[in-house]
Amino acid sequence: MFSATDHAHMVRALELAERGLFTTTPNPRVGCVVVRDGEVVGEGWHQRAGAPHAEVHALRAAGERARGATAYVSLEPCSHHGRTPPCADALVAAGVGRVVVATADPNPQVSGQGLARLRAAGIGTACGLLDQEARELNIGFVSRHERGRPWVRVKTAASLDGRTALANGASQWITGPAARQDGHRWRARSCAVMIGIGTLKADDPRLSVRDVETTRQPVRIVVDRYLELPLSARILEGGNVLVVAAREDAAKAPLLRQAGAEVLVLPDREGKVDLAQLMRELARRETNEILVESGNRLNGALLRAGLVDELVMYFAPHLLGDLARGMYALGELTALDQRVDLEVRDHKRIGPDLRILARVRSAQA
Repeated sequence: MFSATDHAHMVRALELAERGLFTTTPNPRVGCVVVRDGEVVGEGWHQRAGAPHAEVHALRAAGERARGATAYVSLEPCSHHGRTPPCADALVAAGVGRVVVATADPNPQVSGQGLARLRAAGIGTACGLLDQEARELNIGFVSRHERGRPWVRVKTAASLDGRTALANGASQWITGPAARQDGHRWRARSCAVMIGIGTLKADDPRLSVRDVETTRQPVRIVVDRYLELPLSARILEGGNVLVVAAREDAAKAPLLRQAGAEVLVLPDREGKVDLAQLMRELARRETNEILVESGNRLNGALLRAGLVDELVMYFAPHLLGDLARGMYALGELTALDQRVDLEVRDHKRIGPDLRILARVRSAQA
């Protein structure tokens, strides 16, 4: 069904799509290549929400040479009016002869309808070339539309014996500069960065992206059951902060709102923050990917709730001993079948440290 030439052009479309890794949220990362008579006549990629989509950029570059050409698109062309007109209509108007798509759009406003519109106009279509690669590139966008919640990554920095801080809370710095810079790349691609109140009080982080170039900053989320967030906390600088509590505080909440934070109250039956409801709410707000950079308590709570999809673990070549703090507070396990099963997806040296990417086996891309 697909030739080696088709494969090569779709690889290029995915490379173009990846250029929007840090910028397109909440939209998907999409690339497009227009080919006529074996020659690439136009390329494009989606740069940011509200800007022209990949197909529009590629068709503009191709001009009249798009007529009768083949367009390779890493995601099904949209068929609805959002912030921009439908890309399926743009392809029809340009007179392309064939459209090859990597994966269908999981958005129910589009799913299948973009391809149907092209076929109705007499354009040949094919879908599924490098489908898995395209879904992985937009794993949060896919998760939000198919599961109703964002894709959740938990990032930890630990010693080789799995310790993230000394017993007294000291943790800066366990890993080296290269690993910390790599961690900022995960922040930059995320729609939101989340921590618990314990980590905030211990480290007073800003949670901003600093070590990589980006045009946007993720939303910063603090899970703060009793609204203990100090008004002097650095995270409040510049706004774009969501504080999630388990109960309303008529005295503290207005002060936090005055400081520029949004306060959201989501209690569960035990009087804690309802993490599952929080994920549903974040999906409603078009949050695709969340990076959790917290301590073992919130990490463990998210794992126990079945809300963690992926682990980004940095291990530094030293030992901190059994009295130091661990990575995930899971409580006592009394049988091995209670363990969290992982699939290691990648391992890589980052400076002197080791980075392991592992996926919780119940997670689906």
